[in-house]
Amino acid sequence: MPSYSFVLNGEKVTVEAPPDMPLLWVLRDLLHVTGPKYGCGVGVCRACTSHLDGEEIQPCVVKVKDCADRKVTTIEGLADGDTLHPVQQAWLDCDVSQCGFCQPGQIMAAVALLKRTPHPTDADIDGIENVCRCGTYARIREAINKAATKITP
Repeated sequence: MPSYSFVLNGEKVTVEAPPDMPLLWVLRDLLHVTGPKYGCGVGVCRACTSHLDGEEIQPCVVKVKDCADRKVTTIEGLADGDTLHPVQQAWLDCDVSQCGFCQPGQIMAAVALLKRTPHPTDADIDGIENVCRCGTYARIREAINKAATKITP
């Protein structure tokens, strides 16, 4: 079986996996990273949203072979030690989470949005396609707006 190396949340990892294995299963089953959640398996619900080389991806539809020698970041890699990323802190401050299942993906999508658009409009925020079955979209918007004031481009 082939092996693939990549940087995961700042640490180099190597896994043996079939080349077409979705990154989500590599993360969850082989590397025991549980932040990205399985929701739909086709990149629609976006509960698994993570970053590849700083860009938003859905690891349920990205093959591990496409991650070789690249940087993968999951929700576990956002904080700087004990200091939460501003988006994570805003999520807590705004009491966004209800069930919490989709929140890692929501946060990763928000971080990607703020990287692309440091001062997003409500329309920009509404463009995030992650599904929240609890319907906390108003608090998600509030948290993203709060985090935007803390992040300098």
